[in-house]
Amino acid sequence: MIQSHAHAAPGMGGGTSDFSLPSIAMNLGKGDAKPAELVNVLRIVLLLTVLTLAPAILVMMTSFTRVVIVLSFLRQSLGAQQMPPNQVIVGLSLFLSLFIMAPTWTKIQNDALNPYMEEKIDQKTAFARAEAPMREFMFGQAREKDLELFLTMSKMPKPHTREEVPTYVLIPSFIVSELNTAFQMGFMLYLPFLVIDMVVSSILMAMGMMMLPPMTISLPFKLLLFVLVDGWGLVVGSIVKSFG
Repeated sequence: MIQSHAHAAPGMGGGTSDFSLPSIAMNLGKGDAKPAELVNVLRIVLLLTVLTLAPAILVMMTSFTRVVIVLSFLRQSLGAQQMPPNQVIVGLSLFLSLFIMAPTWTKIQNDALNPYMEEKIDQKTAFARAEAPMREFMFGQAREKDLELFLTMSKMPKPHTREEVPTYVLIPSFIVSELNTAFQMGFMLYLPFLVIDMVVSSILMAMGMMMLPPMTISLPFKLLLFVLVDGWGLVVGSIVKSFG
């Protein structure tokens, strides 16, 4: 046992000051933690680990991946390399993901978080109830082809129901499906702007102005077309409806 007591320091006028430091005590002894205490410590470590992985969970297990890729394709197809800036693209993707995932997170809050905070269910039950809506969302977006791919690579028996599919198989299947869907939507975004680039390039070649970059001429026409057709409304609406 090591103890340290701080005494009051003398005052300026020869008296004592009212300020004093608290006592400090350190115990250096044999560790004799009970199993229940050890379990609580492990739970805290596990919770901190989950919080550390929260950004990855937000990016890979929600609609964020598809949204940010499609918006990035849109910016590249327009030819405006820095407009909108990356901060705007990521911010818009984040808030669109919050909008898309709102029903899932509301269900998690009502079925898992609130009952756990009210001490009506234990941690294991709360985790199972929170996992169910996320699995339902990912099953709705994951393609059967991708699920079969990862089930085959895991060398596990073919499941007969969704409940038999492990979460560690579902998550990569969902991510690959999101990448495929995002690239398909990006290809469809490129087509109308590609037509404009080809028309402008043909006109410039016919006029003998081959030294003038076609992008310089086509960019204003792309922006004009995008504004006239309410491009942002169409793109955002298509992204949100693709999760229906």
